[in-house]
Amino acid sequence: MKNVEDNLKKAEVLNEFIASNPEISGQEYKAAERISNVLQEEGFTVTRNFAGMETAFLAIYGENNHKRKVAILAEYDALPEIGHACGHSVSGSSSVLAGIAIKNLQNRINADVHIIGTPLEETDGGKVTMVKQGIFDKYDMAIMLHMYDSNLVNPVTLALDSYTYTFYGKAAHASAAPWDGINAFNAAQLMFHAVDMLRQHVHEDVRMHGIIRYPGEAPNIVPEKCSLEMYCRSKSRKYLDEVVEKVNNCAKGAAIATGATYEKALTDQPFDNLKPNKTGLKVFEECYKQVGLELNGDPLKLFGSTDAGNVSYICPTFHGTIQLAPEGTPIHSGSFEKYVHGDAAKQTMEKAAKIIGLQIIKIFTNDQLYNDMKKDFSEDL
Repeated sequence: MKNVEDNLKKAEVLNEFIASNPEISGQEYKAAERISNVLQEEGFTVTRNFAGMETAFLAIYGENNHKRKVAILAEYDALPEIGHACGHSVSGSSSVLAGIAIKNLQNRINADVHIIGTPLEETDGGKVTMVKQGIFDKYDMAIMLHMYDSNLVNPVTLALDSYTYTFYGKAAHASAAPWDGINAFNAAQLMFHAVDMLRQHVHEDVRMHGIIRYPGEAPNIVPEKCSLEMYCRSKSRKYLDEVVEKVNNCAKGAAIATGATYEKALTDQPFDNLKPNKTGLKVFEECYKQVGLELNGDPLKLFGSTDAGNVSYICPTFHGTIQLAPEGTPIHSGSFEKYVHGDAAKQTMEKAAKIIGLQIIKIFTNDQLYNDMKKDFSEDL
């Protein structure tokens, strides 16, 4: 795709700006504005404050009159302290580059290609908010690539539920009258121990991890309030629901055992696992190979969680990984962040944008592939 090469410099400049001005989830004002301006300069009509989120946008090029529609997803939120150590500056710029490169091919592929800016991926999940509003109901396909230390067309992502459990006890003097108190911190500790005991009895893909907040005010006061934040993950949404119920029972049991009470609240919106699409993934693999990339990642390795998983239950969604850093470089680390700048980012953006464009062209210019992709999606619901 020569159009990608012709517009690569724009993506380089965009990525360097976003990477050098990292903004955490929900605060991506500079990134959203810069991307929107770039797309407007390219002739896109951009809707800012999209889906009720200040840093989300929708970009449409042309008359928007085709029955079939594709969503290219762009992420651009950073992490606290370590900036774009998840590579969103590069992946978001790659999506923008792909959209610019393919904008004049919409009549050829008989589909409208929209670029959707999706903030808050690292926390509450902007795509989840959009799914709830029905934003993706009209799309036939969604696509993006995530930066990683290897190439995978179908990373095993995990459904994620995050809850805050707040235990309430009764304050008392820890030495003079401890029997008058109810220790909320003990309840939180007991819940943690119960979850640890549960690990032996859940599937090996399950992850349960958390932290304790506000354990107390002073050693001589029986803590009357303590909060525990818990993440539960599984590669199956259905099984995760079962696990969460078991974890809830751990909280209930801890409260009963200590005499405390508790409240449970969602910390962030639930993420679903990515639903694979057999036909589309076969084409995706061809696209990687066409740009000279070897699928060198471990297909069984658990990747983490993404709000793109929620989109995959609404329309066929492709969320491959592309190697930005050397194998073994952990994402969400300062060592990974180094690669979002310079030649590594440039070369990766070019290949990522080409893969996105090729995937769209191959599927939407071949009715058999398109129909098979849609059939795979419907049969797997």
